[in-house]
Amino acid sequence: MTAKEVILEEIKSFDGQAGIYYQNLKTGNAWGYREQEPYLAASIVKLPLAAAILLWRSRGETCFYDPVTIREDQKIPGCGAVQFLNGDVTLTVGELCRLMLTISDSCATNALFRHYGAGKIREAFLELGMRGSRFNREYWDEMLERQGVNNYFVPEEMGDLLKDMYDGTLIDEDSSRWLEHMLRRQQVNHKLGGFLPMDFPMAHKTGDEEDKAHDVGIVFARSPFIVCYGFVGPHMQAYEDFIRRSTLLLTEENGGIETPVKEDETREALVAEGAARLEANEKARAAGNASL
Repeated sequence: MTAKEVILEEIKSFDGQAGIYYQNLKTGNAWGYREQEPYLAASIVKLPLAAAILLWRSRGETCFYDPVTIREDQKIPGCGAVQFLNGDVTLTVGELCRLMLTISDSCATNALFRHYGAGKIREAFLELGMRGSRFNREYWDEMLERQGVNNYFVPEEMGDLLKDMYDGTLIDEDSSRWLEHMLRRQQVNHKLGGFLPMDFPMAHKTGDEEDKAHDVGIVFARSPFIVCYGFVGPHMQAYEDFIRRSTLLLTEENGGIETPVKEDETREALVAEGAARLEANEKARAAGNASL
């Protein structure tokens, strides 16, 4: 049986909402299961929020050096480091984005959500081609959650965003490279990378809650591929194991798990150069604005 056949046979056995979207980035071959449905998002909407900020940055509507203050009473538990800093904390938009993507910092994410507002974020999501993926409220807003206001992502939409990033067409080339550079440095790797070598190249974003197990990203095998998993329901740990086994199957089918992956070495260097160029441009723009 092919990896696709094995994966589709097992995913249909899960209670709850379970889905996958796959695309090979060399051949364009794509398939999925319940990939066009909206899933309660956990942390996955942090990825398109970063894309929205890059969109505004490209228009001069925001800058990575803009300051954002998080009051002590706005800190929340969960993933991240900001909650452990003493007192009110002022960080830049760029610092908050990096924390949001690399360690899934929810305090940083909420600060960015408040800074830009739900309406502006919704407009950007639509402009980026995301109609089912929505960032409607802050994390840990229990009142709105009780009212049924939630955040959602659609696996196929995340796949399309990742494809644009890979192609260098997500806003512009340097924006695409910066986002990939950050996603390659995500430190929560127990699902997509759980059965791969520790240094296997990936660019991805996870989402975890007590009944949710998501992971969306690119695995840079010899034949790189996108895979986006969504799950809401019981037996979250069993689905996490399914993600690990399925990603291993797909990686083996697309060139194996030997590292380093020589096909990715040149790309990784180009991605780092593009990210550094964007950061340097933002620093120069901030310095120019400060001198006015």
